[in-house]
Formats: sequence, C-alpha cells, structure tokens
Amino acid sequence: MSKDGAEKPASKALVTGVVLFYLVAALAMVMANKWVLNTTDTPLFFLWTQLAIAALLFILCDLARVLPDRLSFDWATAKDMAAVVGLNVIGLSFSNYTLKYVDASFYQVARGLVLPFTVAVSFVFLAARPSLKVLSACGVVTLGFFVGVFLDGTPVSPLGIFFGVASSGITAVHSVVIKKSLKVVNGSALALSWYMNVLSAAVLFPILLLAGEGPGISKLLFNVGELTVPEGSMSPLRTFIWGSLITGLLGFLMNIASLLSIKVTSPITHMVSSAVRGVAASLLGMWLFHDIITTGRASSIATILAGSALYTWFKHQESQNSAPPASKGSYERVKMEDIESAAEAKVKQ
Repeated sequence: MSKDGAEKPASKALVTGVVLFYLVAALAMVMANKWVLNTTDTPLFFLWTQLAIAALLFILCDLARVLPDRLSFDWATAKDMAAVVGLNVIGLSFSNYTLKYVDASFYQVARGLVLPFTVAVSFVFLAARPSLKVLSACGVVTLGFFVGVFLDGTPVSPLGIFFGVASSGITAVHSVVIKKSLKVVNGSALALSWYMNVLSAAVLFPILLLAGEGPGISKLLFNVGELTVPEGSMSPLRTFIWGSLITGLLGFLMNIASLLSIKVTSPITHMVSSAVRGVAASLLGMWLFHDIITTGRASSIATILAGSALYTWFKHQESQNSAPPASKGSYERVKMEDIESAAEAKVKQ
C-alpha cells in the first residue's frame, strides 16, 4: 500500500506465478477428474470425497494458523447459505456427470454456454444491460458450441451435452447468488469458500445415497475383488483414492489461488491464460485419454476461445472508458463475476 493509500501494482513475477499455478491446477483438476470418472460408477461419491477433503484441509490450515482469517461456523449463517450451497451441489454434480460422459477434450465445448448464460442471467437478475459488442462476443461463443455439437460429425453423448448445458446454466445463476451471499459473510471470500465446502459435503452425502450409489460404494470399498482390473493397471479403489486426494487438494488450493488471482491478474492476462488452458486441455486429452480432435472439434474450441477473448477484451475496454480519467492508466483488477474460472472456483468478489 503506497503512502497516498493507493494499492501498488503486483510484480510481474507474482502475476506470472499466480497465473501459472492456477493454469496448472485447473488442468490437473480436469484430467484427474476424468481419470477417476473413467473407472467409477459413483461420480457423486467421488465429488463428496473432494469436498470433504477440501473442508478438512480448511480445518487443518485454520488450526495451524496459516490462513489470513480464523474460520468459524454459525448456524444462522449456514441457513442463509441454503440457496448458494444447493446450486453449488447441483452445479458440481452436473459438471462431474458432463466429464464422465464426454471426452476431456470436449468438456470445454459441452460447457461452452457458461458465458452467454452468465450475461443473460446478469441482465435478468441484476439489470446489467449488455452492450452490442458483448452480445456479439456471446454470439461467437454460442456459434462455437453449435459447431462442436451439431456440425462436427463425431458421435457425442446426448447425456453429456444435457449435463453440460444444464451445468452451464446453473453456474451462471450461481454467480449471481454467490455475489449476494458474500454479504452474509461480510464480504469474506475465504469464509464463503469454507462454508460452501463444508455445507456442500454435508448436503451431498444423503443425496448420493438417494441417487442409488450405495451399492457402488460398497462394491468399491469392500468388494474390490469383483471389479475387473486389466493387467498392469491400477485397481479402481486405488485410482479412486489417489484421484480423490489429488483433486481434493487441488480444489482447496484453487480456492486459495483464486483469492490471489482477484488481486494480481488483469483481464488481458486472464484472456491469454484461458486460451492456453483450452488448447492444453485438448492436447492433454489426446495424450492421456486418446481423444480424437477432428477439424470440426478444433474449430469449435477455437471459436469458443475467440468469443471468450472478445468478451474479455470488450469488457476491459468498457471498464476503461467508464473509469475516471485519473485511473484509466492504472492496473485494473479482475472482477470475478466477469470470468468463468472464478465461478468454477466458487469464489466471487
């Protein structure tokens, strides 16, 4: 903080470090999820273990006094979180089902309507009227989605598309509810992350039993011998355990990283990192899971990335044009409601 009260811009090294960490963590999260979901019939139980591990890590870090603020739990606050927690559970569940039914390289296409849905929901619930430039960017993203789903010619799971579209819509609504829920925790993104992880784990457990995953869990944990394990491959139980530990840790770290990302990254930085993440996810899908990237699918991913980049650029220009003259040259912070990655991390400013 400078003497005149203005916050100093972050160093290039810090910006680079945060962006690279978030990029690697996000890619690892998707690939590890797909690795486990390819071998398990209990996607909701897998999600529950991730949330439980993240909640446990919050508690351990709080006990070790390594978090900037102490964690607490208040039942009145928990009741006020009902809407945001419910949407979080449904959204994450649908995202897991999406990844289970589609290729890792196609995941970005299946959930490609997050941006148009977010703009639409912001208009309906927040009266945020989008400009023609923003609408054109959303049109490009929507075009990319339809190219990948209907014009590629590669067989795609209808269930995967359904869950992808549904999770995109829920993510958009969730972003609005999160913004309002921050008032309940006095604007603390850390407290919001803590409540959402622990409450989502508590809510999801009875749901996964009602969804019929009980027999699958019993078979996974206590009757591994009945599961077919190809020679030289890791057993489903070991895959599940390692995948849960990796993704639970990554989920927790991404909550922390997203707090840093708010403070040190700019819209242009996010635009570049999103493009890199999209391309890297497709290449990793080809390498790790032998996904097929056709010309149509590549065109779809490129179109969605181009539309997202245009949206970020247009929003950046609009924010610069609406800023006071004295602040136009300053380093602009990312607004969490403007970017998809922060919505997925479930932390909003």
